[in-house]
Formats: sequence, C-alpha cells, structure tokens
Amino acid sequence: MNIFSLLAENFDLPILEWIAANLRCTFLDAVMPVITLLGNGGIFWILMAIVLVCIPKQRKTGFAMGAALFIGLIVCNVTMKPLIARPRPYDYQLEHFGRTISLLITAPHDFSFPSGHTLASFEAATVLMLNNRKLGIPATILAALIAFSRLYLYVHYPTDVICAFIMGIAFGFLGNLLVQKIARKIAHSS
Repeated sequence: MNIFSLLAENFDLPILEWIAANLRCTFLDAVMPVITLLGNGGIFWILMAIVLVCIPKQRKTGFAMGAALFIGLIVCNVTMKPLIARPRPYDYQLEHFGRTISLLITAPHDFSFPSGHTLASFEAATVLMLNNRKLGIPATILAALIAFSRLYLYVHYPTDVICAFIMGIAFGFLGNLLVQKIARKIAHSS
C-alpha cells in the first residue's frame, strides 16, 4: 500500500464521507457545481489577470497573477499530476471497495493530485492579497469556496486540496516576486 492509499483510507475518505453525511443538502447540491465551475481550467482567474493587465494601475498585478498561474500549470498540471497519477476519490472507492459514488458534476478524467482548481484559485488570490486587498479579500473567499466545492463534489481528496492551497500561496508569492524583479530591471534600464 503506497502513501496515497494510506492517506486515502485513513484520512481523506473519512473526511469526504463526513462531508457527504453531514453537509449535503439541496441548496449546496445546487450551489457547489456553480462555484466549482468558476475554477474550471483557471479561466475565471486567467480572465481576471487579462482585465488587470489592461488597467494601467493594476498591470503589474495582472502580470504577477499570470506568472503565478503559469508556474502552477507547469509544475502541477503538466508535471505532478501525470507523474504522481493519483486516482480520483470516486475511482478509488469503486476500485478498492466496489462502491459507486454518485457525482453532481461530470466526472473529471485526469488525475487527482494536486487540485488544479484550488491551486489556480489560491495563486490568484495570493497575488491579489499582496497587491490589492480590496480585490484580494473577496478573491480569497472565492478561492476557499472553490477549494471546498472540490471536496463537497467528491472529486478531490482533502490532501489534494491542502497541498494545492500551500503550493498556490507559494506560487502566488513567486509570481509576484518575479514580476517585481522584472519591473525593477526594466525601470533601471530605462
């Protein structure tokens, strides 16, 4: 049994089962698929970065958000997901326990670790918190809701979301730092 199987059975699945048993309701069943949709492909955050790049006073923030999202895409979605190849929790339940989980959304067909929705959301929210708290606070709330939606919808393990949260914050800081350094170099060379 590998580390991910141990985590799944001793930590992750009990939490997902608790959420399903104690928090599932008609209201959240309707709302969570909509919230998770905002994280699909990072499109919401990519569009926000583009809008910010178009606003002169927010241009560096937009570029920093874009840099963070690009770093996360390469490190997590392109590299880590296929390398680690962790099955989704509903697939794990079926394969190991013969249990079919009824999903509220179309089942994703990529690997589970880390949560790309959570990663992109916290990369963007971190950049916004560093540069514009008025946008950063609601972005962080939305990021937390998107992350929770992945658990509620049973498409990610808690450890997928926790690791993506940590990496998202780190990549947000890194993207912000890179853009600040590049901006300083451009300013000094002018």
